Amino acid sequence: MRLTRTLRAAACAGAALLLAAACDSSGSASSSGLNPPDLKAPTKLGRTEGQVDLIAWAGYVEDGSNDPRVNWVGDFEKQTGCQVRSKVAASSDEMVKLMKTGEYDAVSASGDASLRLIASGDAAPVNTDLVPNYKDVFSGLKNGAWNSVDGKMYGIPHGRGANLLMYNTQKVRPAPTSWSAVFDRASAYKGHVTAYDSPIYIADAALYLKATRPELKIKDPYALDQKQFDAAVALLKRQNADIGEYWGDYLKEVSAFKSGDSVVGTTWQVIANLAASEGAKVKALVPKEGSTGWSDTWMVSSKAKHPNCAYKWLNWIVSPKVNAEVAEYFGEAPANSKACAQTKDRGFCSVYHAADENYWKRIAFWNTPIEQCLDGRTDVKCVPYAKWVQAWTEIKG
Repeated sequence: MRLTRTLRAAACAGAALLLAAACDSSGSASSSGLNPPDLKAPTKLGRTEGQVDLIAWAGYVEDGSNDPRVNWVGDFEKQTGCQVRSKVAASSDEMVKLMKTGEYDAVSASGDASLRLIASGDAAPVNTDLVPNYKDVFSGLKNGAWNSVDGKMYGIPHGRGANLLMYNTQKVRPAPTSWSAVFDRASAYKGHVTAYDSPIYIADAALYLKATRPELKIKDPYALDQKQFDAAVALLKRQNADIGEYWGDYLKEVSAFKSGDSVVGTTWQVIANLAASEGAKVKALVPKEGSTGWSDTWMVSSKAKHPNCAYKWLNWIVSPKVNAEVAEYFGEAPANSKACAQTKDRGFCSVYHAADENYWKRIAFWNTPIEQCLDGRTDVKCVPYAKWVQAWTEIKG
C-alpha cells in the first residue's frame, strides 16, 4: 500500500475558480451555480495516438518501478499501444496548475479540484458510452455534485473514502459517537487532538454545526454564507487551542497515535488499519453527525493531445480487476461494483464499505466552495475557496 494525498491550497486557485464560475457568455445559470464553458464530449473514438500523459495521486498509476509486484500499467500499454507517462501530484492545487498547461491528457481529481477544472474549461465533459466499464460503477458515484453539472458527467469515478473519527480506546472514554470529541469536548484531550491540515477541513466543522446548531441553517458544508462560515471558523479557532498536531502525512499520524501524542482526531480507514496493525489501540468510526469524504474522478483535459488513449485509460483503470488492484494498494473503496470479487483480501470491500450505499449517504464528499451557493440558494453569496484558504491560515495562527 502506498498513500500520498496532501492539500496545499493556493488562494490564486480559488480566485481563478471564482472568476470562472462567475463568467458565462450566455448569461444563464445552472442549478449548481456553475456556468462552465459549452464544451462537447466526443461521439466516437478514433485511432489511439500511442501515448497518454496523466496526472495522478501516488499509487494510482503503478508500472512496477516502485514495487515489481504492483503493475497495472504494463498490460494497459501492451493491450492498447498507448505508452503511459505520468506525473505524481502532491496536492489538488498542483493538479489544477498542471492541467492548465495543456500538457496532460487526464487527471485523477478529487472533489476540491474537479469543480475548478470544470468551471475554468480545463476539463471536458465525458461521453460515458465510450467507457464500457462505466455501467458497473456504483450508482452513488454517478452524477455527483463534485463530478457533474446539470446531469452531465465530467469524468469517470475512480474510488472513494470517508474522513473518520479515530480514537485511542484506552485513553478516550467513554467511546465517542460524536464529533464533539474534537470540538466542544476537545479540551478534555488538550494537546492530543489532531486534525487534517487543509482548508477543506472547515467543512468538517460546518458539518458538525449543521447538526448541533440548526439555527445556522447549514444545508451543505461546502456552501456557507458569511454567517455560517464565520461560525465554522470560530469553532476551529477554539479547537486550535487543543490541537497537538495538524496532519497531512499519514505516516506521521500513525506514529502519533502509536506514541500517544495523539489520542483523538480525523483519519482515513487505511490509516486506522495501519495504526492498529502496528500496535496502536485505536478504533475509527463515522460519528452520528456523518462525515466528510473524498471521491476521485478521472477527468479528460479539454486540450488533450491524446484523447483516444485517455479514454482507453479511463476504461482500463475502472475495469474490475485493475480497479480492485488500485483500491487495495492505495487503501480506498473501489468504484466498480464488480471489483470486490477481484480483491485478494475477500473482506476488503466489507471493511471499506464499498457496496454499502447507505453508509455513503452519510458522507459529504469534498467539493469546491464557490460564491454561487452549491446548495441552490440565490438570495445570498457563499464564501469562495480563496477565502477558505485565508481563513485556514488564520485558524492555525
